[in-house]
Amino acid sequence: MAAASLARRATMPDFAYEDYTAYGHMTDDELLQMAIERSLCEDQQGPSEYAQASFIPASEPPKEEHMPTFKEARQEYAARRNAALQAEMAAAAENPQVNPSSSSHTFDGDRLRLRAWKKRHGKEDLVEETPTLAASIKSAIWNDDAEAFKQILMTVPAESLNKPNDEGWIHLHEVAYYNAVGCSKLLLQAFPDLVNKRNDKSQTPLILAVGRKNLACVKLLINAGGDPNIANNAGETAVYKACEKGTEEILDAVLKAGGNPCRANIARNTPLHEAVGTKNVNMVKMLVEAGAKTWTMDSYGIESLFTAAQCGAADVLNYLIKLGGNINTQANDGATALYEASKNGHEECVKILLSKRADVNRTTKSGLTPLHVASKNGHVSVVLLLLPRTNRGTIRRSGISPLHLAAERNRDEIVEILIQEGFDVNMKLSTEYSNMYEDRRSTVLYFAVKAGNMEAASMLLQAGADPNLDVFNPVLVAVRKGNKEMVSLLVEYGANVNACMPTHPTTFPAAMLFCMKHRNMFKILLDNGLDADACFTCVYGNNTHPPVKIQRSSRDDLYLHGLMAPHTSTAQFCEVMADPLHSPWVGMILDMLLDYTGHVKLCSRLSNLLDNISNGQYIKDKAKPPFPLLHLCRVNIRKQVGHHRMKQMTSLPLPKRLIRFLYYDNSESENLLSQCGCL
Repeated sequence: MAAASLARRATMPDFAYEDYTAYGHMTDDELLQMAIERSLCEDQQGPSEYAQASFIPASEPPKEEHMPTFKEARQEYAARRNAALQAEMAAAAENPQVNPSSSSHTFDGDRLRLRAWKKRHGKEDLVEETPTLAASIKSAIWNDDAEAFKQILMTVPAESLNKPNDEGWIHLHEVAYYNAVGCSKLLLQAFPDLVNKRNDKSQTPLILAVGRKNLACVKLLINAGGDPNIANNAGETAVYKACEKGTEEILDAVLKAGGNPCRANIARNTPLHEAVGTKNVNMVKMLVEAGAKTWTMDSYGIESLFTAAQCGAADVLNYLIKLGGNINTQANDGATALYEASKNGHEECVKILLSKRADVNRTTKSGLTPLHVASKNGHVSVVLLLLPRTNRGTIRRSGISPLHLAAERNRDEIVEILIQEGFDVNMKLSTEYSNMYEDRRSTVLYFAVKAGNMEAASMLLQAGADPNLDVFNPVLVAVRKGNKEMVSLLVEYGANVNACMPTHPTTFPAAMLFCMKHRNMFKILLDNGLDADACFTCVYGNNTHPPVKIQRSSRDDLYLHGLMAPHTSTAQFCEVMADPLHSPWVGMILDMLLDYTGHVKLCSRLSNLLDNISNGQYIKDKAKPPFPLLHLCRVNIRKQVGHHRMKQMTSLPLPKRLIRFLYYDNSESENLLSQCGCL
């Protein structure tokens, strides 16, 4: 044989046959294997002259011009092998009953030797699909080049073509995915038993073709025996996938092929649920006619009619109701079809359900009605449909009003509608709902103030909302947020500016804790009745004060203020001012407070704080008696009248200068004091 001759030549002197010295240690089988493997990687050429000779005697070295190369030898071998294989394939095509693999030819012994060599070297599973070949296969599939793919099928071993990749895909999966109809036909003819081959996700070629809406491939696979009832890892069959993708033609094809219309996925979601979700009434009819059950529930207790209302499929909803669907169907959380339609603002579906007498007052397990969720999500038209039919007693028993939810989400138009319809603006949250909020809010007004919604707050206050019902007064929230307009609005309607915080009791108004750095906010509070005298009451007086321990949380929030007084049950003003956070503002704050007080005394701690600032002596002198009589009269008049009635003094027949003085108009105050000799 040529390989044996090459081996003998390897033993000859190096100067004559140096091309073959690298192969001298190899056996005939190894040389043969090398020739076969390399022949697959290089272009094939015609047989060389060397192929005509059986051997060259070792005693007569050939002339240099007739020296064969190893490349020529394996080119010859590859050409002969391919010619024989093509002849064999042609014979099989003419006579289908002849098995090409069983026919004998000159290369049977070579194949046996190649198989033995692979076994010896542990390469029996060696993939023979080279990178170049793999690229050719992919190109043929992506371009649906049936002719090129046919040539590949004729030259590449079946074991290589059908070897799965890392995700378990074979070429039949790929042609189905890319809708390569021509390549699909060739593969199905060559390997019909692989039509239902699954990948690592248990996806068959049919499932992949359906998922990609490849109708031609779907029909081809079904005709070749593709099973539409095989499910993937998620429990989804070809029928389910067809409904999910909303393709009527494919659904018709898989149903006619015996697809089960009732088989659910692992979440118990059925093909009918998916078809309803696409709003395709024709697909729904096809499934029902094929035997799908309209009352089947998924793992959440949802029926197909519920899904139709949820996604706004009005035509499907009408069809399912005509079939006898339950219009009051409820999911596991108690939500009804009407609730879901109202939640998503599907007005047409709401009208259909109401016309069929759906129960408007059926609540979820948390007690919410369709009106609650429509108000929360701002669906005005749906709210107007539900209002006349919703029972107010059901609203009260729920523990929360639609007004709360509308105010929380800044649905001003709905807030106005609900107020006009007579909903209680002072309804408080139930304990269960209130405990869901860290600040323990309870009124609708608190929601509006927390959101900074001036319009909603104004409408609520005008409708009679009480600004002093919450555990944490809404005015504290407004001060904390620095919203001067909201503070002014609240105090205009009677908000208590002297409110305290239950989580941090103080001997002075708690609102001061949040505005010490803000002069304008501080003055608004003082003008509207802030108790300035309370800031000068100290249990220690001129005696030595114990040290103050400062503890702060990570948040400077309304109801989690950090300062703690270790020696008293409630924090005093002087202890708060000793906090380095507030001490830089002690001069400004005391100066303003003294304008709204009469005879007061500074405790030793406040005096010490004033000693450390530039204008401290001026503040001390201002606090010493005697106070100007005009100033004492203003303070006393304001106390006697009360800040709630101060705004009505403008309607009395009083001099405008006096009114401006009582309202702390600085220019007018200075004029009067100078005229009285107080300056």
